[in-house]
Amino acid sequence: LFNDTISANIASGSEAAVSSESIEQAAMSACAMEFIDKLPGGMQTKLGPGGISLSGGQRQRIAIARAWLKNAPILLLDEATSGLDAESEKWIQEALSKLVEHRTCLVVAHQLSTIKKADQVVVLDRGRIAEIGTHNELIGIEDGLYRHLYYLQFSQNE
Repeated sequence: LFNDTISANIASGSEAAVSSESIEQAAMSACAMEFIDKLPGGMQTKLGPGGISLSGGQRQRIAIARAWLKNAPILLLDEATSGLDAESEKWIQEALSKLVEHRTCLVVAHQLSTIKKADQVVVLDRGRIAEIGTHNELIGIEDGLYRHLYYLQFSQNE
């Protein structure tokens, strides 16, 4: 994020001028208005370098709002939920579930809850493809790496 307003950060990367209504709609779609409305300057709140004044989950939602506004047909999401608390992850998951509809998305994630609904999961082990399938297919592989990692992660979250 840039040392600018929330509005300017969301609009960043757009090829044409965008209306404040479009920016606000993108923020709503990204579940960001929940915290933006509480800020003293709202959409005109200045973020500071790297968005330092926001939490990790809030920064992620601003980035998701930018992606909504850009409306790109292909998205690359790299560790979109890593390092977030449970509440922030819930907001991000909700925003992402809407964002990825009707788009091609490549999702890199160690947090397997992020990829549970993917059409295809490619499991890498030491840089090589170990398994490919849906979440349900991979969970069904008795000695599978994905299944092992999933239950390892699941038991740690209990």
